Amino acid sequence: MTPGTSSDSGAVRFGGVGVGHYDVILALFCGLLLISNVAATKLIEIGGLPLVGSVITDGGALLFPLTYVLGDVLAEVYGLRRTHRAIALGFVLAALMSLTFLLVDAAPPASSWPYADAWHAVLGFVPRIVLASLAGYVAGQLLNAHVLVWLKRRTRGRGLGARLVTSTLVGELADTVVFCLVAFGPVAALLDGFSLPWPELLNYIVVGWLFKCLVEIALLPVTYRVIAWVGRREPG
Repeated sequence: MTPGTSSDSGAVRFGGVGVGHYDVILALFCGLLLISNVAATKLIEIGGLPLVGSVITDGGALLFPLTYVLGDVLAEVYGLRRTHRAIALGFVLAALMSLTFLLVDAAPPASSWPYADAWHAVLGFVPRIVLASLAGYVAGQLLNAHVLVWLKRRTRGRGLGARLVTSTLVGELADTVVFCLVAFGPVAALLDGFSLPWPELLNYIVVGWLFKCLVEIALLPVTYRVIAWVGRREPG
């Protein structure tokens, strides 16, 4: 019987829902990616720090490390095939968001709406951020997943902490370097003439990589528990 149709007894039949938590993790993964892409339009500088003086990061750094935590859960529990599916879906949704913002930005604003310039200045900047994010995201997430799964096979599932840290260091380095060069580096200069000076760009890259890695390392106890909890509740 086709889902959504009625049986002879009058009961309505609906399509089944898969057992497990993959759909919830997938939704969180994609949602955090989209939120981070919009937040990354704002550069943040924190000054007056001992030894380093000031550090530069962006608003996306607040939540983006959590996508790697969820990426670790996906790769460790579900394997490469379903992790690739999550990465691909996140890519498509981020690209769709960027295209939507481009179309909205190009549409003529209402004559009584005074925020067209503000929209263009912030959300009109999103497509470039999304381009940078997608390039870094694909490189970083794929490296993170493949390194984690490769190490799991080599160690026969032992040393989860070392595997998580190693995959994070590799994946986040690729992600951060690619994102920063495209969003605010030489590639950005080719797109619209705006880029950070090299000292600030290097500060941005190093701070972003260290911050995201430290967040993930600090969250390792949480990652352990989530992986164990999800793994126990997934069907064979």
